[in-house]
Amino acid sequence: MVWPFADRWSEAWTFEEFLAYAGPQHRALWEAVHRLAKVPEWAVAAARALPERIRLVVLSEDWCGDAVNTVPVLAKWAAAADIPLRVLRRDAYAAVMDRYLTNGTARAIPVVIVLTEAMDELGWWGPRPRALQEWVVEQRRAGRDKKELYPEIRRWYARDKGETTLREVLAVAAGAPHTEAVPSA
Repeated sequence: MVWPFADRWSEAWTFEEFLAYAGPQHRALWEAVHRLAKVPEWAVAAARALPERIRLVVLSEDWCGDAVNTVPVLAKWAAAADIPLRVLRRDAYAAVMDRYLTNGTARAIPVVIVLTEAMDELGWWGPRPRALQEWVVEQRRAGRDKKELYPEIRRWYARDKGETTLREVLAVAAGAPHTEAVPSA
């Protein structure tokens, strides 16, 4: 089935256009994560081995801590694997966002929508790698504050180097459906 928002592709920004939009208080971190990202050869090879070419639409905002840790890595991978990637701002495209709510209620980002070249939707990923999401939910249930968790979340992303995100997005591209790990935190 053709993605119901296929007409939005032409309105979506490239990663570079999204960076230019980002506020100065956020842009430096986005650029640093992108500059330091190393794309594993296995991820490029896996993308090239998919049965058909894909394209990615990312729902994001420049202020999102999870997005700044995943989207620059995805953008670098997409460029290396010749995968078209576009970004839609979550707050400017509410109708699109509302189709990809975490647990049916949360406008959690980033969301990565995997499409075929013909704009058929294969599935979606987001807003965090499954293991990290499970840990965050567990910590929140234990009463820890979101702000207290953020430094640990950043360390998780730094250790992971985007590899879990790449594996999970590739799984969607290969036909694995989106599944909710646990309720959002």
